[in-house]
Order: sequence, then structure tokens, then C-alpha cells
Amino acid sequence: MSTAHNPIKLFETVIDECPYLDDKQSASILVDPDHQVDQNLFALLSRSGFRRSGEMLYSPKCPSCKACISVRIPTAEFKASRGQKRVWRKNLDIKVSIEDVSFKEEHFQLYMKYQHARHPESSMCDEDPKKYLSFIKSEFSRSKFLCLTINDELIGVSVLDQFKGGLSAVYTFFDPEYSQRSIGTYAILYLIKLAKLREIPHVYLGYWIKQSSKMSYKSKFKPLQGYIDRKWVSINNNTPQQPT
Repeated sequence: MSTAHNPIKLFETVIDECPYLDDKQSASILVDPDHQVDQNLFALLSRSGFRRSGEMLYSPKCPSCKACISVRIPTAEFKASRGQKRVWRKNLDIKVSIEDVSFKEEHFQLYMKYQHARHPESSMCDEDPKKYLSFIKSEFSRSKFLCLTINDELIGVSVLDQFKGGLSAVYTFFDPEYSQRSIGTYAILYLIKLAKLREIPHVYLGYWIKQSSKMSYKSKFKPLQGYIDRKWVSINNNTPQQPT
């Protein structure tokens, strides 16, 4: 892969078990960590189906499976479903503030509470603040925290990236005691609202796997587009349609 004047080295990871689908194997291609990534390149890679974890930029390249599809919402065309409207109304008492990404003990404790409840066996359930920050932060993504509070109590944090033409939902963690509020869905709805106000055409949701129940919430945002065969195509009823 290359830009106009600066070729980019890509590396393949080793093959491992797929964390989402049984009996499948996973692998990825990584952008050379020594390559200088600026905001323009980050935007180009994001529009080309890449995702970031900390400073690492990657895209799935599994040996016998193409189930992972990068998806995005065209914000001007989005129409909330009845269920999404209910989620929005349920959370009208939430106050949202936008902050720079930085380490705060309150954020970290909420992150660990979420991980212990949702992913206790995961490598993300690690008490090291440096690992937490290295997962959340990067120098090129113009990232922000959406901080969600009720009566001045922090109940959730959603990490978003900004680039030309898009907002990207990176990761959301919240107090498990508020699970009934569908905080993850609410955070995406708020991002869509933000994108509409700023006239940003797309909200990126990362990867979607049709067969994974953990990702089924993404297909409920309609219309939805998927990056397939190097083109963004409309996904209607989970079925790829004609290129957009």
C-alpha cells in the first residue's frame, strides 16, 4: 500500500483463534508502526476499512473467512428506529461533556469496573493504567472523550476519533449498573447527532460480523454501509447491495 509519495509497509500477524466465531481463525495486516501517520493518512486508512487500537492501525486478513466488514452510518440518511428512539428518551437525563483524552483516575476505575463485569478473562482486564491509556490514545486521531454523567456521577465514557469526513466510535465503557439503559446504543446516537450538527457525512462503527450476536446492535443502525471489495456498499437487511 502507498500514498502519493510515501509507500507504507504492511505486516501480517500470526494466525490465531477467532474471538468471535467458533472454529474460525483470525489474522490481520498491520501498518508499519514506524511509519509516520498524520491526520490525512489516518483519514485515508479509515475510509479504506482500517481500524486503530492505540497507535496500531490494522485490518482483518483471515485465512479462510471474510466475515469481518467495516461499517459506517451515512448520517444525513439515518432514521432512528422505534427502539433507538426509546433508548434516546430513556437517557434524556444524561449530561454529555466532551473532553480531551487524558488519564483520570475516575475514568480508569470505571473502565476496570466495566471490564471486570463484561470481560473478566480478557487481556483488557488489566490493572495497569499505562496499558489502558495505550489502548485508548493515539497522537494522530484527534480523539475525544464523551463523558456521560447523571447528577454529576460519571456513568460512561465513549472514545471517539475525528478525521476528515468521519467520526469513529472507538470504544465505550460504562457502569454495569446502568446496563438497562443501552448506553452503547445511546453513545452512537449521540455521535450521529454530533455528526449531523457538524455536517460530517459518516459515523464509523468498526467491524461487524453478521453471525456474531455481540455485534448485532450495529446492523440496527439504518441505513448502513459496508466496505466490501474495496468499495462502500449499502447493506440492506444484512445483505450487500449495489456500490454507493
